[in-house]
Amino acid sequence: MTARHKNKTIAALLAFLFGGLGAQRLYLRGWRDPWLWLHLAALPAAWLVTALAPHADGFYKLLPLMLSGLAGFLEALVLGLMPDQQWDARFNPHSGRQSNTRWPIALVLVATMMVGAASLIATISRFFDLLYTGGAYG
Repeated sequence: MTARHKNKTIAALLAFLFGGLGAQRLYLRGWRDPWLWLHLAALPAAWLVTALAPHADGFYKLLPLMLSGLAGFLEALVLGLMPDQQWDARFNPHSGRQSNTRWPIALVLVATMMVGAASLIATISRFFDLLYTGGAYG
């Protein structure tokens, strides 16, 4: 019996688009992956922050989701930059096929770098604005 062949471009795209919810973890490893559950734990964590500190800045209420999203961007880069042979050894050992990633992965990686870097810079900037000025700049 051959296992389902997992596509590297799809995994990286899922990490880019829905990495904050762990969609790439579900695609690659299924429901038993503990990191999937950690990504999904960001939702109740954000709700808990909102419930316990209703007057807190919205940044703090969304911080668990933002951190999970940033981890998703990082994972998109790690998955997308993995060599095809290593990808197949890790995720497709019994599929009977070899991956041959072409140019679409480059588009996913460029988009991930653009959006991920901008998100990281914005998150750090807002955090320090709130920390040092109390939100004077926004």
